[in-house]
Amino acid sequence: MKRSLIVALSTFLCVPWLGIAPARASVSVQDDAGTTISLAQPAKRVISLAPHVTEMLYAAGGEDRIVGAVSHSDYPAAALTLPRVGDHNRIDLEQIVSLKPDLLVVWLHGGAARQLEPLRKLGIPLFYSDPRKLDDIPKTIERLGQLMGTDNTAQAVASDVRARLVQLGSQYRSRPPVRVFYQVWDQPLYTLNGDTILSDVIKLCGGENVFAGLALKAPVVGIEAVIAANPEAIFSGDSRNRSNSAVNMWKPFASIAAVRQGNLFVVNADLLNRATPRIIAGATDMCGKLELVRKQRHAAPSKP
Repeated sequence: MKRSLIVALSTFLCVPWLGIAPARASVSVQDDAGTTISLAQPAKRVISLAPHVTEMLYAAGGEDRIVGAVSHSDYPAAALTLPRVGDHNRIDLEQIVSLKPDLLVVWLHGGAARQLEPLRKLGIPLFYSDPRKLDDIPKTIERLGQLMGTDNTAQAVASDVRARLVQLGSQYRSRPPVRVFYQVWDQPLYTLNGDTILSDVIKLCGGENVFAGLALKAPVVGIEAVIAANPEAIFSGDSRNRSNSAVNMWKPFASIAAVRQGNLFVVNADLLNRATPRIIAGATDMCGKLELVRKQRHAAPSKP
């Protein structure tokens, strides 16, 4: 560890704000790893270590408490002005320590656990956020609200999210099923299994994720596997120009039902891959497109 980081860590341990008596009652919640997070008082200096976490903190009413975030934390607009503490590849420990957080909200992936270990040893509380079902979104907002002392705002937002999810589910969940392939990226060809919030969106819309049964959350699949699965709709969540989307790679494969029927769709990945209230907008878009697929089934054939 660099000398500058050692000095920063030592300074962090000695700062007087760590010993301030609580202004209100302590709070205790359980995170998505099943760990109980206890704070002597609501957090006033929170750092987000994932873009979806940043959005959730704002949704829970924490705009005055967020002091840092990782790159790609681009929503809401206010998040663009937050100090950056690294990205999904590397966490800037010195920057994190310098911001004197009393709570870190993290999403563990890759080498993140190893990078967070020095902070864990300092005793900075870590809340692990990994929503995998749509119902987890309002639950997470409520728990973050508890941790930040913004319960009233968080509960109001959570109630609104639940109501909107119920409305979408009642409208689409029982519709005739549509087999769906969701393409995260094409080089290599990534998709998502059934243990992801995106797959839960597909279910909400009355769809079936053709690769739900795979073991890995983000598996690489081959073109042959997609052809064999024969989805009736293909969605691409890539972020490139829509006129040049990777979904167009499937047009030569006319044996796939989705290609024959013209059911190749591009969606906003940020609205569907991030577990935040904005996923409702993404789900509404996907549900509408699957309804177009159903109508296509019953469209009268064109006369010669």
